[in-house]
Amino acid sequence: MSYRILTFAFAVAAAFALVAPAPAGAQTEPPRTAWGAPDLSGVWDFRSITRMERPEEFGDQQFLTAEDIANLEQRALDRLNNFLDLPAQRTEVGGNVDRRPDGGNGSYNHTWLDQGLEAVDTGRTSLIIDPPNGRYPPLTPEGQRRVDAWREHRRNQPADSWLDFSTYDRCLLGFNAGPPMTPSAYNNNMQLFQTPDHVAIVTEMVNTARIVPLDGRPTLPSDMLQWSGESRGHWEGDTLVIETANFDPRRLWRSTTGSMHLTERLTRIDEDTLLYRATVNDPETWESPWTFEVPMKALDGEKWEYACHEGHHSMPLMLGGARAVEAREAAGGQQ
Repeated sequence: MSYRILTFAFAVAAAFALVAPAPAGAQTEPPRTAWGAPDLSGVWDFRSITRMERPEEFGDQQFLTAEDIANLEQRALDRLNNFLDLPAQRTEVGGNVDRRPDGGNGSYNHTWLDQGLEAVDTGRTSLIIDPPNGRYPPLTPEGQRRVDAWREHRRNQPADSWLDFSTYDRCLLGFNAGPPMTPSAYNNNMQLFQTPDHVAIVTEMVNTARIVPLDGRPTLPSDMLQWSGESRGHWEGDTLVIETANFDPRRLWRSTTGSMHLTERLTRIDEDTLLYRATVNDPETWESPWTFEVPMKALDGEKWEYACHEGHHSMPLMLGGARAVEAREAAGGQQ
């Protein structure tokens, strides 16, 4: 079905299907595993057009009105249709192949992108629910220094070696896989597996896999760092709580450090919804912890393989392209 036949009236009608966290008395009993734990298994979709931070236009408004939702979804639909109408355009050497000069998408067109068209899954003006203003807390002076230093490095030395590329460019981690898992441009899917004493979380992006013990085993020494940190889980009622530390700061997730501590909570609030809440605490980066929330929707299907770089052929191409640009500049801009 064409996106164009989605009407404004449909968006308004959908607005009344807000899925805000239901009161405890209204929540249905979650499905159970054979051993009696809440069944969180399955493939879950966490895409959303709701921004992580609250747009300034909403001020102190925490929840969207029906009109707000209709406008937000209509803008997403208009933006999609506008991109579909753009003519083909060749990329320029040295430019960003993922972004056209006119603001449209580059090589990753809408065949690839999957941010969704709905905001009704949250009903909020931002995914961040704490601080109450819906925005990141202020950076610490040291956190701001790291952010500024990385931006300056990327501006002046974007491709001296593979180490100048992010862990996403190098296919070590997915840009939305986290942890924490954050809605982004595409592949916003994860699959969860359960046993009585373990949970496995596999994200579609770069196939990041986490094995989370639930048996109370001790954690690793603090100097044993890992790309996705080290996780331990436990149940609080019907909520799975996952505590993760020992993050390798080289992953460069929002310029966080090895001091970052992540608390994730997963609660199945109905047959089709897994509520995901994550609290990020890195006192070396932000002045206070912050929390965001994403309702994940059940998918009736499977999670597909994500083949990043297809054998890393892109890395020598990107580095070779940087050397070619440098050679052209050294020759006075001549081809």
